[in-house]
Amino acid sequence: MHVPDGFLSLPASLATGVVAAAGVGLALRGARRELDERTSPLAGLVAAFVFAAQMLNFPVAAGTSGHLLGGALAAVLVGPWTATLCLTVVLAVQALLFADGGVTALGTNIVLMGLVGVWVGWGAFVAVRRVLPQRPASAAPAASVGGLLSVPAAAAVFALLFGVAGTVPVPLDVVVGAMVGVHVLIGLGEAVITGLVVSAVVAVRPDLVYGARPLLQRPAVPSERVPA
Repeated sequence: MHVPDGFLSLPASLATGVVAAAGVGLALRGARRELDERTSPLAGLVAAFVFAAQMLNFPVAAGTSGHLLGGALAAVLVGPWTATLCLTVVLAVQALLFADGGVTALGTNIVLMGLVGVWVGWGAFVAVRRVLPQRPASAAPAASVGGLLSVPAAAAVFALLFGVAGTVPVPLDVVVGAMVGVHVLIGLGEAVITGLVVSAVVAVRPDLVYGARPLLQRPAVPSERVPA
């Protein structure tokens, strides 16, 4: 999913850079409402986990491999705004220090994984969470659906960008079919990893999972006794 330099025209790369900068600016403001004494340390751990997990590839089909994008996972664990910041840091370090994704394509990669991946994953998670039983364990399957949908969504956006501003003339339907088809399979792996990680954290500390907090049962307030 990491877009290298030269795949999109310079104007398109600049445009996605502007969109990415605006998204990160909004995330800096929105994260203030999500971060507290519990989520602040977890945000660093989530960024480190996503960074490490993206280094591990799993086979998909016909010599194709995939890796965790982590947008939905990060959004469920620490909130979507904070997740956007986590993915931005991960992508910036990968591009600048490890040449994983182009420097001129950094804005594009942030848009695809830090914005589309995070927010499609979060939106799907919230929608599924509403229809599942209102208990913390429901966060894991809802997160799996978010992870599954976030990957082909990011791939579809890239395909549209490449169809409009790609440096190689390839028919749009060919790009969309190839990208979305493969990334649906990658999304299955994303769903499994996301569900397992969220399930493990919920089993130990459900209060640390941002997306599971609305599902926690609040203790009943004891009624005041009226003295006889």
